[in-house]
Amino acid sequence: MKKRPFHAPFEQLAARQRQARAALRPTPKPAAPAPAPAPPPPPEPTEEELWARATAGASPVQAGPDRVAPPAPRGAPHRARYTELDEVDARQALQVGAPRFEVAPGEALLEGAIDGLDREVLRRLRRGDYAVEGLLDLHGLARQEARGAVERYLRESRLGGKRCVLLVHGRGRHSPDQLPVLKEALLGWLAGGRFGRLVLAFCSARPADGGAGALYVLLRRAGR
Repeated sequence: MKKRPFHAPFEQLAARQRQARAALRPTPKPAAPAPAPAPPPPPEPTEEELWARATAGASPVQAGPDRVAPPAPRGAPHRARYTELDEVDARQALQVGAPRFEVAPGEALLEGAIDGLDREVLRRLRRGDYAVEGLLDLHGLARQEARGAVERYLRESRLGGKRCVLLVHGRGRHSPDQLPVLKEALLGWLAGGRFGRLVLAFCSARPADGGAGALYVLLRRAGR
C-alpha cells in the first residue's frame, strides 16, 4: 500500500473544481403555470340601457311660457267641411229623376256640372280650392276595366265621406293611336245616369295635379 505524503495541497483540487463548475451552472427555472382562461366578454347593453346611460342625471323639460308643448297625437284625418256643398246636396235631394249635366268639352280641358250648380262652386273646383282626399290612377287599364274601377272608387269614396277626389287618366300618349281614350270615356261616364248620381261636378286638374291628364271630381254627400 502506497503511503500518502504528509503534505498534499492539490489532492482535493479536482473535486473542488467540479464543485465550482457545478455552482456556476444556471439553476433550471420551474415551468410557468398555464394561464387562466379569459373571462367571457360582458353582454352588449340594450337600447334601453344605452338610453338610460345617456340621459343619466337629466331632468325632463317642463312646458312653460317660453316652451312649445309637443303636438297632440294625430287622430282621424280631418275632413274639410264645405257648407256650400251641403246646400247643393239639399237642393239636389228635392229633384226627382236622373240628374242632368251641363258639359263643356274642349280639346285639352274638360268640365261638367249638374244642371243649376252654383258657378262659384265650379270656379273653386277649377282653382283647386277643394282639398283632394283621394286619387285613382287609371294608367294601363283597358276601357271596361277603367269603367268598373272608377265606379267602385267613386262609390267607396262617397260612402267614406270624401268630397273631392282626383282621377288620373293620362293624355293617351301610350295608346295605339295616341288618343286620350279614357279621357273621352270619362266625360260620358261622369255625366251619365249611374255615375251622375254620385257626382256634383268635374273639371280638368291644375298643372300641379296632372293638368289635362287628370280630373277633379266633386262628389255628392252620401245619402243624397
